[in-house]
Amino acid sequence: MNFLWPQFLWLLTAVPLLVLLYVWLMRRKKKLALRYASLSIVREAMGAGQSMKRHIPPLLFLLAMVAMLVAAARPMAVVVLPSNQQTIILAMDVSGSMRATDVLPNRLVAAQEAAKAFIKDLPRTVKVGIVAFAGSAQVAQLPTVNRDDLVTAIDAFQLQRATATGNAIVVSLATLFPQAGIDISNFGPQSRQRGVPIEQAGKAPAPEFTPVAPGSYTSAAIIMLTDGQRTTGVDPLDAAKVAADRGVRVYTVGIGTVDGETIGFEGWSMRVRLDEETLKAVANKTSGEYFYAGTAADLKKVYDTLSSRLTVEKKETEVSALFALGAALLAFLSAGLSLFWFNRIL
Repeated sequence: MNFLWPQFLWLLTAVPLLVLLYVWLMRRKKKLALRYASLSIVREAMGAGQSMKRHIPPLLFLLAMVAMLVAAARPMAVVVLPSNQQTIILAMDVSGSMRATDVLPNRLVAAQEAAKAFIKDLPRTVKVGIVAFAGSAQVAQLPTVNRDDLVTAIDAFQLQRATATGNAIVVSLATLFPQAGIDISNFGPQSRQRGVPIEQAGKAPAPEFTPVAPGSYTSAAIIMLTDGQRTTGVDPLDAAKVAADRGVRVYTVGIGTVDGETIGFEGWSMRVRLDEETLKAVANKTSGEYFYAGTAADLKKVYDTLSSRLTVEKKETEVSALFALGAALLAFLSAGLSLFWFNRIL
């Protein structure tokens, strides 16, 4: 626990002095009582149990004072709070290798079912967008809170050739920041061409942007699921750099074969391999996290974990109010017990 005003903790040194003062007063009171026979008789009548009771209210009041002094130092603690996550983009691989059956019933169906369960468990206030990618990336569904539209978009996936993981990140970022001028044409050799494309002529230039700390943008996140390595399109690490500069976390999920194997279907065959190194690098660069799912059950667990990560967050927060509340409750309890037992407050 940290304190914003730790200098106030020096006031706690007064607590032992108060204890000594209380002990001195009790002894003084005892000496005075011994001078009067009537008081001694009352003391004997009260008994040891009643004698112990009289120390409880002062002890509670002392604890209340300690809590108030700690509150004055403005303590900070890491607590779990509801996340302010507002938008999540699901970027899902729809390349041909997703029809492989090493994840039952096949990779695509398992990914679809897990994604739909994930969406169902999210708070209704969280917007979700869908980006489908293979040789290119397209927005299958703009961010929305309508769960039926999201399910329809997921069920409508069509398998295509190639895998452009970098494009998926770029399109996801462009969806999150539509006014930022993020576009595939800004990457690769074409970004160094002179002149302006005719479709962009007359448009206002993209606003100036100052990079922020990776992971600092807590209003949105990207979850990218893929079963292969990039074969075309933008370098995913270049795209991850753009996400990191905007503070957006990219959580990567790998599904399928890590070591690589040849998958055949409908007379075609292809060599596929999950590029875990790149997926881990993308997650690390953006302060996200990488998950591997070897089975449909594993994939569901991954999405369950992501759901809990994205709906709550650990945050260092000032907890002075809790200590102040505790002090008030102890003070009221102390006064109440004293009034109930002895007809006086302390």
